[in-house]
Parts: sequence; structure tokens; C-alpha cells
Amino acid sequence: MLTDHRRQDAAAMLRTAEHSRTPVAPLGGVFPGIGTEDAYEIQLINIRRRIAGGARVNGHKVGLSSPVMQRMMGVDEPDYGHLLDDMELTEGHPVPVARYCAPRVEVEVGFVLGDDLPGEDCTVADVLAATERVVPALELIDSRIADWRITIADTIADNASSAGYVIGEGRDPRELDLRAIEARLTCREDTLAEGRSDAVLGDPTASVAWLARTVARFGVPLRKGHVVLPGSCTRAVDVEAGRTYTAEFTGLGAVSLSFC
Repeated sequence: MLTDHRRQDAAAMLRTAEHSRTPVAPLGGVFPGIGTEDAYEIQLINIRRRIAGGARVNGHKVGLSSPVMQRMMGVDEPDYGHLLDDMELTEGHPVPVARYCAPRVEVEVGFVLGDDLPGEDCTVADVLAATERVVPALELIDSRIADWRITIADTIADNASSAGYVIGEGRDPRELDLRAIEARLTCREDTLAEGRSDAVLGDPTASVAWLARTVARFGVPLRKGHVVLPGSCTRAVDVEAGRTYTAEFTGLGAVSLSFC
């Protein structure tokens, strides 16, 4: 484990990389012995700093929610990061690519909570009861680690590689089979990636329940109005300036994000 001083150093390094758009070397080489607990504390140092500066927590995202990604990272459970109000993006307002280090988009079935979720005992049934609507979503991910050469500690410390998100209108979750939503990412009529919602822990609702139980251990509640992104249905795709990326979902609708 790292000392508090070294955790502060790591947080400052990631913060500088984000602000300067200059990625840094993987943390393990600079901070030997860094572990998952260290990484979450590093994430929280920067999140608390942003909140102190006026940002507000809009929700959370889950990463590493597919078995393939977990095996790649050598872990047996997902990770999570924070969604802040200054990360919220909107359709029709192009996003400058130069604002980020190496931006990519992921396709997700998002959840908007209409009620608070229980904590350590949260179940799939609780999530369904508390969800106001499920929504088409695109998450903008970015890595402040050079060339995306990330380990589990890197991505957790770096707010689970999250940088922004956009959501559409959506539907009542009880109107859909949330395990069988087909998803497709397109750009200029080309299909870039395809997947299905059950790629996310077999059921994206299970991912939200996992998140509620996990963050409850740190005294963090999932509140009414929060957005939860449970994990990507497809592989991540690099974005380019001048292009618009659209996520289409059977029965759920579509959402787009443009870049300049």
C-alpha cells in the first residue's frame, strides 16, 4: 500500500495529465506496490477536489463488467467511477476532441433512478423498482495513461477512465427485456461495433445492484435522480473530429454524440 503522501502525488499526476492533455506513464512504474485500495483513494482525492470546486455528483459508472475485460485485467469483479455534472454532454453540441488525451466511446444501457437504492443488500428487484427509466447512452472514456497501457490500478485511479456521457429519453424498464437489447454503434452509416445488453454481467440490472452494494461499503448512496452506466454492450471505439457516433438500441431508441 502507498502512504497518504504518495497517494496525493499520484492524484496530482493524473490531475495534471488531464488538465494538460499530456498522458503519463502507468502508475505501477512510478508508484511501486500500488493496489486497488490505493487506486480508489486516489480517485476519491480528485473527485473530492472537483466537488470542492463546485462540481456535483450526477451518478456513477461501472467498468470491467464483461468477463473478457475482467480476464484481461486479471480481476474477478467490475470497478466503478463517478459521473459529475461537468461531464454531462448533450446531443447537438459537438465535443472538442482536443479536450481529451485519447477519447473513445462505449455503448451502454443507462439507468436513471426514480428513487434511492438500498445499499449492501441491494438486489436486481430493488433496482427495477427504483429505476425511473432506462436510457440509450454513450460514455466518453479517456485515459490519462499513455497509449491506454492500463492496469486495474490505473483505470480505477483515473476515475475508471471516464470523461463524459450523453443519454437519451428512454423507457420504463418494465417494458423491456433488459437482458436482450441489441445495440449497434454507427458512424456515417458504417457499423463500428455491435453487441447485446447481456454482455454486461448477463444483465445490466445486476451491474447496478453490484454497484449499489459495493459503494455502500464506503458510505456512498445511489440517490434518486442519479444516472448509472452499468458497462458497455460493445467494444470501445476511438473517436475522430468531424464525426458523429450514434448508438442504436432495439426497443430503446438511439443517442448520438458529435466531435469537432
